[in-house]
Amino acid sequence: MPVTVGTSGWQYRDWKGVFYPPDRPQRLWLEEYATHFRTVESNNAFYRLPSPETFARWRERTPPGFLMAVKASRFLTHVKRLRDPAEPVGRLMAHAACLGDRLGPVLLQLPPTLRCDPEALDRCLGCFPAGTRVAVEPRHESWWTPAVRSVLTGRGAALCWADRGSRPVTPLWRTADWGYVGFHEGRADPWPRYGRTALRSWAARIADTWPPDADVHAYFNNDPGGAAVADARAFARLTGAPGRLSPPER
Repeated sequence: MPVTVGTSGWQYRDWKGVFYPPDRPQRLWLEEYATHFRTVESNNAFYRLPSPETFARWRERTPPGFLMAVKASRFLTHVKRLRDPAEPVGRLMAHAACLGDRLGPVLLQLPPTLRCDPEALDRCLGCFPAGTRVAVEPRHESWWTPAVRSVLTGRGAALCWADRGSRPVTPLWRTADWGYVGFHEGRADPWPRYGRTALRSWAARIADTWPPDADVHAYFNNDPGGAAVADARAFARLTGAPGRLSPPER
């Protein structure tokens, strides 16, 4: 089944000469990236929310059909810990709206010390504009309860299927009619690559869970040495992901 495959971020210096041509200036890396992949997960907003103008420029620099997933601010997830979500969610979405049709899902990656709170999660998800695709990645085992699954399903939010060490570290719940998968670290050599067996297993899990016409997004976060690029390419081939997009007109 087709899966939209990309990496978590694109501005890694050690990708120069490995993925980016040595003579390509960093200011053009997004354009280069978008000729190889149809999506990217932007981590910028997690650390510091980009301005509306920055989101608008990213839209201009990418071709039609390209999607940018946006990782929600750590202020919402790690500082506020999902409390009082209306203002940070509203500010995030007001800025990210400048991506226009390039805006993909929003990822809520919760801190590993945040214990289960279905009510807080429900209130937070309720603050997103209607139609926003939100993926949630809890990282404390207390979240794996029927109540949490019910909240995600009721809000149409996807549980982020997370992998670490070439194995799932989350339940494989289908809570929405679309999916989101995050690859953090493989076990193959050289570290932190994923082996072909692990990638085939994930391709099979996706195919067994969603129909062929479903939207499933997969992002590789094992960036050192360009491992994410190599694994994303391999996974795209295994899942029949669509090919390159035309670069934006300059």
